[in-house]
Amino acid sequence: MLTEPIPGGALDTDRLDRGLASANLPALLMVLHQLTGDRKWLEDPYRPARRLGMDPNDSGGFSKHIQDEIRAAAREAILAWSRGRPAAVPRPSGELLVEMMSLVVSEEVPAEYGPMMAVQMGFGGTEPAPAPQAGRRPGFRVTVIGAGLGGLMAALRLKQAGIPFRVLELSDHAGGVWWANQYPGAGVDTPSYLYSFSFFPQNWPSFFARRDDVVRYIDSFIEHFGLAPYIEYDSEVTAARWDEQAQDWDLDVRSADGRVRHVRSSAVISAVGIFSRPKVPDLPGLDGFEGPAFHSARWPDGLDVTGKRVALVGTGASAMQILPRIAGRAAAVTVFQRSPAWVIPVSNYFDAVPGDLHWLFEHVPYYFGWYRFSLSWTFNDKLHPTLQMDPSWEHPERSISRVNDRHRVRFTEYITAQLADRPDLLAKCVPSYPPWGKRMLIDNGWYAALKRDDVELITEGVTEVTPHGVRTASGTERPADVIVLSTGFHTSQYLFPMTITGRDGVDLREHWEDDNARAYLGIASPGFPNLFFVYGPNTNGSGGSFLAWSENQVSYIMQLLTAMLGADLGAVEPRQQVHDAYNAEVDAAHERMIWTHPGFSTYYRNSRGRVVVNVPWTVLGYWQRLRRADLADYQTEPAHEALPSHEVQGAH
Repeated sequence: MLTEPIPGGALDTDRLDRGLASANLPALLMVLHQLTGDRKWLEDPYRPARRLGMDPNDSGGFSKHIQDEIRAAAREAILAWSRGRPAAVPRPSGELLVEMMSLVVSEEVPAEYGPMMAVQMGFGGTEPAPAPQAGRRPGFRVTVIGAGLGGLMAALRLKQAGIPFRVLELSDHAGGVWWANQYPGAGVDTPSYLYSFSFFPQNWPSFFARRDDVVRYIDSFIEHFGLAPYIEYDSEVTAARWDEQAQDWDLDVRSADGRVRHVRSSAVISAVGIFSRPKVPDLPGLDGFEGPAFHSARWPDGLDVTGKRVALVGTGASAMQILPRIAGRAAAVTVFQRSPAWVIPVSNYFDAVPGDLHWLFEHVPYYFGWYRFSLSWTFNDKLHPTLQMDPSWEHPERSISRVNDRHRVRFTEYITAQLADRPDLLAKCVPSYPPWGKRMLIDNGWYAALKRDDVELITEGVTEVTPHGVRTASGTERPADVIVLSTGFHTSQYLFPMTITGRDGVDLREHWEDDNARAYLGIASPGFPNLFFVYGPNTNGSGGSFLAWSENQVSYIMQLLTAMLGADLGAVEPRQQVHDAYNAEVDAAHERMIWTHPGFSTYYRNSRGRVVVNVPWTVLGYWQRLRRADLADYQTEPAHEALPSHEVQGAH
């Protein structure tokens, strides 16, 4: 695991030289300034050129002469530091920090980002750290539902605070979607070094991690922080009821053998995510298909598609990862597309991270922090302006603003270049809706696979499954030996299919009108005391890493729990007025954003057209809202005299 390097005597100069040869030069320039204090490294001719798209900009656009000069100066400064010379600027702050942030990403970063990045890069300030609560209220216990990344984040903070807890996981292994999704090509479309907790990075084998790499990261997280004893596997929470007299939740927990036990808990943190329950279309004849037919998230163990005819229904994120991995092995693949996706080229998507770069992360001070910030800005808030609709824009049918239209042109040029020799495919693959309206996908060989002679792209919808294939709207039957349904998840039906009953017997599903969930800050809902959500309504980030969002949400929830214990409160829930005002603000912000554009359908919206999945705020904006939990926003009750033991009540 990576830690901030400290001087430790002589460095291996051969490893240093090899590491510097593969270093990201904009990040290295920031290291140079911090170690030497020389401002020349922040000025011309050492100001990096603007990056193209999502590329890492490792060369900074510098000539070979300037590149060599930067590396030579960095070598000298790093060796001097390793011999004991202190860094000249160990904690850049204020205007200097913002200037350096802007330089490393080659564009202006607003000054308001300085305080957040100072905390995240360790240059100043700290995240709120609740005081240990062990023994504060005997009998107080928290249940975390789900052992995915969000649930494990909550488990760690509960353990560190000394609050008794358990984690209930429906599967037989931790990892959530990363354990469940075992289809060929499964992986992260966020850079690996963003897809890790800020306090627990690791050296990834590739710049974009594969599914098995993420599972190993999760396993190492559990082992490192000693969380295994707290996780109860094969334990599915099917229902939860608020007991007003006892001020706790009564949970029905079903084991793999079908037995149900009852668990009492003072508070519940739901971390079930939105990609845990596959959405399987109601296709006539599906049950009568004579071969394997399954959702991509339920890929059968040991399934070999070699020599098989595969029907791949859908062209979303999982389908785009599956096709390049099975094309050429399968006898034929027929892809059924409802609408095409906008695709981003990323030059290092397939690249392994060189071992010498790993060495650089571990041995050169400040480098990893600057490298990670560069990724964070590029895949997070940099994108936010292009999501805003310009009401005066003259071409709303194709884009939402001048900036968005430039993206449309650039992405269209990329698709055209990939399919220049296949005009038949080009006509099917260029979207008509604005870019960023749906989830943007990364080209991992998608277009190359579509051009294969043994792959066919069909733009008709599937209407029926026959015993030996699928039938489209035109009545044409396409033969298939295997059907893969890449058809999404119940993303707008939060906590589906659990039954949650709050105050006065109110059912949460009815309260949320099935798919119209709302919560204060995406974390809590009136009428459902002591129930908190990680990855709740309107908390899906428009870019970047879910892990950063979950760290902030868990930090906020921990502040609420410790405030409860400190004030001897038995119940907290958002005030209705506070909740309603926040959600009105969310909806108003979405009305100005691309996801309400009428030119496409997206899982970000519910059946009413309201955006229920995505958060309208920037990473900074949401971080600021969650920075300090204020009990004044909550309706509270003093704790009753005694707490139950919260042991299992019985099973049947």
